Amino acid sequence: MSTSPSPPAAPPDFGERVEGIDIPVFNERAVRASAGLLFLAGIVAFMTAALTDNYDPLRAFAFLFIVDMMLRLFVSARYTPSMFLGALMVRRQRPERVGADQKKLAWTLGLGMAFTSCIVMGFFAIDDTVTLVLCGVCLSILFLETAFGICVGCFLYRVFAKEKPQLCPGDTCNYVPPRRTEKRRQSLNPTRN
Repeated sequence: MSTSPSPPAAPPDFGERVEGIDIPVFNERAVRASAGLLFLAGIVAFMTAALTDNYDPLRAFAFLFIVDMMLRLFVSARYTPSMFLGALMVRRQRPERVGADQKKLAWTLGLGMAFTSCIVMGFFAIDDTVTLVLCGVCLSILFLETAFGICVGCFLYRVFAKEKPQLCPGDTCNYVPPRRTEKRRQSLNPTRN
């Protein structure tokens, strides 16, 4: 009896498969909640470093941030503490699905920024001001994500991707806001039914 070799297993998808959606996705509400949790921990560590000149909490946060991003990118987002807690916090809200490819670029950007900050802080021992600036940029991007739903990595993906992305946060892939003059004209001349 000879058996034919089985086909190689397909690599696991990055993201989740949801019925009715053709691409891997993430729950944007859980992603934003996890960004808020990371921002909260990061801003406490940042302010401690800026005000007391004690960089140990900032180093610890950078290490945890790197581990969190590496788990998201190379293992599974469901195994990261921030995503688990974020999903738990928003479990009673309707999921808002976004494309996994955009989040992959965003999280890769975050991982790169965190590695750069750690290298600057540790190996090169560059001036503390540079460390605070790099961490401040990273925290600003986290703040944009959690407070306004603006995903910088998703924006960059939309600009540089060869194919048009699907399921962007806030439907920014498809939504075109009306021009300011159109809004004013509509408010001055409302249509009557």
